[in-house]
Amino acid sequence: MHRLMSAAIILANAAILVANGFAAETQRTISVTGEGRATAPPDMATIRAGVVTQSAKASEALTSNNDAMDEIMSVLEEQGIAPKNIQTSNFNVSPQYKHDDQGRRQPEVVGYRVTNQLRVDVHDLPKLGKILDALVAAGSNELSGISFGINDPTGLLNEARKRAVADAHSRAELYAQSAGVALGKVLTISEQTVRTPQPQRLAARKAADASVPIATGEQELRATVDMVFALDDSE
Repeated sequence: MHRLMSAAIILANAAILVANGFAAETQRTISVTGEGRATAPPDMATIRAGVVTQSAKASEALTSNNDAMDEIMSVLEEQGIAPKNIQTSNFNVSPQYKHDDQGRRQPEVVGYRVTNQLRVDVHDLPKLGKILDALVAAGSNELSGISFGINDPTGLLNEARKRAVADAHSRAELYAQSAGVALGKVLTISEQTVRTPQPQRLAARKAADASVPIATGEQELRATVDMVFALDDSE
């Protein structure tokens, strides 16, 4: 008798486990993607500026480049740029070869090209145009890009994330109501992407009497999340 009762209990427990497993497997869900955006004016800019020189001799091209870079470093110091905000991003010495009438390169070296480029972080945006003018006047003949940013984007990113979650929840509610079911709890949530602004390209230009006009605009940060909700159609 005792064995029969034990067997019955085991079978009952097994039935419960099977039922629970079946219920879990058949749980209905809805998957949505939400996007959130947050904007704010930038509070910093990064300039990529440098000097390119050429000469028949490598030593001459290098000396000319060094002289120009010394002047640029002095100008940046005069503009209040701290040394920690100046970094060499590219330095290269490359031979220049002779080309024939068809544009094919010949093995003969006719000169040397020296490139020295700096990355400069500017935290005083009202002075940005003046700094660009000063760089060009000092001999910078390569301005390959300016990117605007926010020194600490954590708060803005978190706001975008909150809006992404709210957007996903709103979409899920809409779909659930349209389908005649109730939206249940959140089952999973994962961040898909966080997008930050890309650098704006600025070609080298001659310095004018007035500072180079710069439109900083606003920085927009985006966050995208994937969320899965349970559906409750028991009502």
